[in-house]
This record gives sequence, structure tokens and C-alpha cells, in this order.
Amino acid sequence: MSKYGITGAGVTAAALALLALTGCAASSDGGDEGGDGGATPAARDKGPACVGTAPADGAHVLRGGGFKLPGGGGVQYTAADADGTTRTATLRDGARYASGQRQWKVEPGTEITVSGHGYTVRQICTYRVVLEPKAAEDRAALAAAPESLEPRQGAADDGLCFTTNSTVLAAAAKGFPAKGGTLSLLDNGGVQRFPTGLSLTVSYIDPGTGTTGIDANCAAIPVAGYEGVRVGETVEFAGVLFDVSALTEQAVELTRTSA
Repeated sequence: MSKYGITGAGVTAAALALLALTGCAASSDGGDEGGDGGATPAARDKGPACVGTAPADGAHVLRGGGFKLPGGGGVQYTAADADGTTRTATLRDGARYASGQRQWKVEPGTEITVSGHGYTVRQICTYRVVLEPKAAEDRAALAAAPESLEPRQGAADDGLCFTTNSTVLAAAAKGFPAKGGTLSLLDNGGVQRFPTGLSLTVSYIDPGTGTTGIDANCAAIPVAGYEGVRVGETVEFAGVLFDVSALTEQAVELTRTSA
């Protein structure tokens, strides 16, 4: 590991001193204001990491990304706030950014309407917001099996990327290392693709602040944009949870923590 390497086992005294001197600490709270190479990461998220309970049939909207919903609508998880006791999130109408979109500041239990379809916010985490459809037909639409598990790129992959279907999620999970295994993503290493259409890229690694950015795309939609994440923090891709377990100048290592 390089002299800037940071691992889950701890950080060297020198690195801790550097972080203290710079006064920089990455945030767990979401937002889509990244792109500055991690030069000005936000203040540390005060937690708790999650508030509320995620239902099995809930739609997982990942931090910094969007999710297409039944009926042609969509929603993005753009920002979050926590005060050590409670957690809120800012959601934006539409699966991808466009000017003039409506926004909601929500907490667990908040009800929103997207393109005429009702949803209840059931869980807010640093890494995701989980929405539960009110209507049985919307729950069924999210759980519907696709015609094929083979990705075709673009909107044809909606049924693979925006789903609660157990077969699709199982296929996606098999594309990652098993629980406890490590996934390495190289900085400037191009796009890493997975079986059901997901692709991951490292947007930056900043050794000085010990932060990184990881972007995910699926069905031509930015489905996650994790900015300012550090060792020990959680990210999610295709329903699978990972902890950021190590950062070096060259790579981000993710350890799978869910089955």
C-alpha cells in the first residue's frame, strides 16, 4: 500500500494529524454537489446512519442518484441531514436532473406523490432512501419479472435496474464477490460492468482528505453518486451493501457486508 493508504484497521498518527490540521472530514450525508475532486468535503454526518425500517417491497433510491418509478415518474435522493437523533432527506422529482424540478424534504412516514402515484418514505440512510408504493398495482409493477436477465443497455434495462424482483436482485448479487469478499475499483480505471446492467466508476480519490467518489449507472440513468465517502462508510449497489474498507492512491476497496 502507498504511503497514503488508508485501511479499515486504522489510520496512521501522521494521517490523523493531517486530517486534524486541514479540518476536512468527508460527509455521509448525500448531495449532488460533488465534482470538485473532494477538495471541500462537507462536515461529518452526525448520524444516525439509518432511521426507519425498509420493507421488502420498497424501492431503493440511492444517494446522489435516481430511480424510475411505475407510471413513468422517477425520484432522486439529492441531499440528507442528521442531527445525531433524527435524519431527513431531500428528494427531487424525476429520475435524472432537469431544471425546475420539484423537491421534497422528507422524514420516515412522509407521503409523496410522483406522477400521480403515491409513496411513503419508510427509511432514510446515509446511502439510500426507501419508498413504499401505496397502490398494490405499483408494488406489483416493481416486482414484475423482466423478459430477460440479459442487459441490452438504455431504457430496455429498466426492468433490471429499477425493480424489487427477487430473481433480478439475486442475479445482480451474484455478480459481486460473496459476503466478506472485496471488490476493487481502480481510479481512472474505466467502467466496471456487472451482469444486470449496472456499471461503476471511481470519480476521484483524494488521499489528503481520505475521501472518494463512486458513481453508478444503470439503464442510462445515474443511479448513485456517492461523494466524499471514507473508510468505514456504507454504500449500496443493486441491493447489495458494501463498506468502504480501504483507499489507496490507485483504488477503492469495498467489502461486501450483506448476503
